[in-house]
Amino acid sequence: MKINYVCFFFLLTISNAISQDFQGVATYKSHRKFDVNVGDENVNSDMQKQIQEQLKKQFQQEYKLTFNKHESIYKQEEKLDAPNPSQGGINIMVAQGLDILYKNIKENRFSNKTEIFGKPFLIKDTLVNRKWILENETKNIGNYTCFKATYTDEYTMQTITSQGTFEDQTSQRTTTVWYTPQIPVSTGPEDFHGLPGLILEVNDGDMTLVCSKIVINPTETIEIVEPEKGKVVTQDEYMTIMEEKSKEMMEQFKSRRGDSDGERTIIRIGG
Repeated sequence: MKINYVCFFFLLTISNAISQDFQGVATYKSHRKFDVNVGDENVNSDMQKQIQEQLKKQFQQEYKLTFNKHESIYKQEEKLDAPNPSQGGINIMVAQGLDILYKNIKENRFSNKTEIFGKPFLIKDTLVNRKWILENETKNIGNYTCFKATYTDEYTMQTITSQGTFEDQTSQRTTTVWYTPQIPVSTGPEDFHGLPGLILEVNDGDMTLVCSKIVINPTETIEIVEPEKGKVVTQDEYMTIMEEKSKEMMEQFKSRRGDSDGERTIIRIGG
């Protein structure tokens, strides 16, 4: 009995050590659907298609999720911008931030380092605990068996009317994810978490994130460091600031609209 007790204690110690040291890096690729209406009589249907193709390519990004048992860092991989020639007098400018999102599942909190027009902010708040519905469906992603889960919520999006004013539109969406219990961490890309396994795919109808590569316990030790720089705000405070900045930009756009020579249209998406 004494030997069995010692063996049990030894195996338990090894199990705890493995659990504490468990870490990995997952690479995700993003795709997004677009339905862009420029609203310019000089832009024909062929030009609309070219614009949508340019936007599609620019939103095909790569992200890395570095994780251990309880913490993770999620950020976009930096890359050189490809030349973006104008199409028939139309310039497409896509502004995308290089946010750093830190999640701590054990403490149910996150820190997101971001910027608004060059000013750094650090959003600190609790994680959104979604009410996932576990579906009875499976599929393989790479070498991993994944299970389906869904979540339905309402979201509000600001649109611009033909009069140049803002209008809120509230819609319902269902987000579908695929997670694998073979990687026993309750996290995933962006702010997704809360399932019994790593989330390898996300689709909300417009945006898709798919894991293309996973490295478990890499040879080099992973260091997960929570971001610290930036003005500390809550998520609600940050959204209020974003709305105010958006209104300021629209007012500037409306005031300059009369100065346009009508020869060039600029589409800008993002900050």
